Amino acid sequence: KKGGLFAAYDWVVLPERGYDSNDPDHVRVKEGIEVGNGLPTLATTQEIVSALEDSGFEVVDVFDANKDVHSGHQIPWYYTLHGSFTLKGFRMTRLGRICTHTLVSTLEFLRIAPQGSVRVSSLLNATALDLVEGGKNELFTPSLFFVARKK
Repeated sequence: KKGGLFAAYDWVVLPERGYDSNDPDHVRVKEGIEVGNGLPTLATTQEIVSALEDSGFEVVDVFDANKDVHSGHQIPWYYTLHGSFTLKGFRMTRLGRICTHTLVSTLEFLRIAPQGSVRVSSLLNATALDLVEGGKNELFTPSLFFVARKK
């Protein structure tokens, strides 16, 4: 409807802050995020804006809600995936992931957990590592916010 507003968040790569599509490590992180989260190819901010404009929208506002993710006043969005040696954060540390994966492997072997649980555990662990790396290096954000008005 003409004049209607459309607001959303999207997951995007950030070439303006460091993502390089020619860097194999950056591509590995991007593809790991896509596969592990069941996403299509991650776009850039400019590609999102262009798609909105090509669809008959005027972009009113667009920004990364995590732009200052590494300022001293913010807790990074990937913090819980990074893990820490606390009661809550241990499971996401390297040692915690190994313990969890070993438990899942044992449960699948004993046929308590369904077949395929180990593969899912591996995928989720790898995806969490890619999300943390993408966040730390500002290759990626899950929080590109935009508002667009239908022309």
